[in-house]
Amino acid sequence: MEIDFVITWVDMDDPKWKEEFYTYSDKIDNSVNELSEARFRDYGFLKYWFRGVDTFAPWVRKIHFVTSGQQPEWLNTDHPKINMVSHKDYIPEEFLPVFNSNLIEIYMHKIPDLSEQFVYFNDDFYITNHIAPTRFFENGLPKDIAAFRKNTGISQFEKMLKNNIRLINKHFDKKEVFKRDAWKWYDPSYGSRGRLNHLLKYYNKFITLRTPHNAQPFLKSTFEDVWKNCEEELTGMSHHRFRSNNDYTPELFKTWQICSSNFIPYNTYKDSKMFPLMIKSKKAIKAVREQTYSLVCLNDNVHIRNYQQTMENIKSSFEAILPDKSSFER
Repeated sequence: MEIDFVITWVDMDDPKWKEEFYTYSDKIDNSVNELSEARFRDYGFLKYWFRGVDTFAPWVRKIHFVTSGQQPEWLNTDHPKINMVSHKDYIPEEFLPVFNSNLIEIYMHKIPDLSEQFVYFNDDFYITNHIAPTRFFENGLPKDIAAFRKNTGISQFEKMLKNNIRLINKHFDKKEVFKRDAWKWYDPSYGSRGRLNHLLKYYNKFITLRTPHNAQPFLKSTFEDVWKNCEEELTGMSHHRFRSNNDYTPELFKTWQICSSNFIPYNTYKDSKMFPLMIKSKKAIKAVREQTYSLVCLNDNVHIRNYQQTMENIKSSFEAILPDKSSFER
C-alpha cells in the first residue's frame, strides 16, 4: 500500500503573494476571519514538519508540497520524495489566484501523481512521535471516527460544516447507512465521544460528525465520487477567492467517505491533539517536548499573548525532539 502526504503552505511575506493578495483585498484584516494574519503567517516551523516525516514516518511514498508557486529557500526540492505542486497545476485557472484554503483543498484529487491513499496535512499539523502506515489505513481503507457532535452554527467554520451536512443528507439515507454499518457507528473505541450516536439512533437525518483538526486520511476516489455527485455545488463554491460562510470544507469528503462505508473505525483522538495556542500554548509546548501525541495541531490565532515568546518556546520544544537536519533540507 503506497501512501502519500499532501501539505499546503503559504508565505505571506513573499512579495508576489502580497501583490496578488492586495489586488483582491485592501489589506490583512485581523477583525475578519478570512483575512486574518493567522491564516497566512509562517513562523519557520515548516522544517520541523519535514524532520518529523523523515524521523517518524519514513515510509511515506511521496510528499506533495502545495503552494501558490513558493518554496522555502532551505528546502531540497530535488529530493526524490518531494513533488512541488503549484495551485495552477491542479486548480482551474479561472479560480486563481486563490486565498481560500477550502478551495485549495476540494481539488486535491487532481494533484499530479497523487496515490489513491493519501493523508492531508495543514501546515500547522506536525508528526511528533513514531507513527505507522496502519495508523492511517487498514486493508486499504482510511481509519476514522464516525461520531456525531453538536453544531451550534455560530462560527464561520460551523456554518460551513452545516453546508456539508446538507449535502450529505441529500445524498445519503441515515437509516440505510446505520443498518448497513451499525458496527462501525457503534464501535466501542469511540467511548463517550460516540454517545450521540446512541441517542440519535432513531433520528432520520445526519448531523455534523466529530472532526478532529489534524492529519486526515483520504481516498482519492472519494474526492472523485463527491465531485461526480456534487459538481454544481463545488463549482459554485470555487468562485469564493476568500473563505465564505457558503463554503464546503474537506470535512464533506471525510463524512462522505464514512457514509460510503469506506473507513475502518478508529478513535482518532487517541493519539492526536489540537492545541489552540491562544488558550493552550503551555500545554502545546509540553506536549511537543514530551512527545505525548503522535500528531499535534498548533492552531494559530492573532490574539495569542506574548506571541514571540510563545513561538520561541515551541521552537525550543521542536529542537529538543528534532534537532538534526532532515534529508529534505539543503
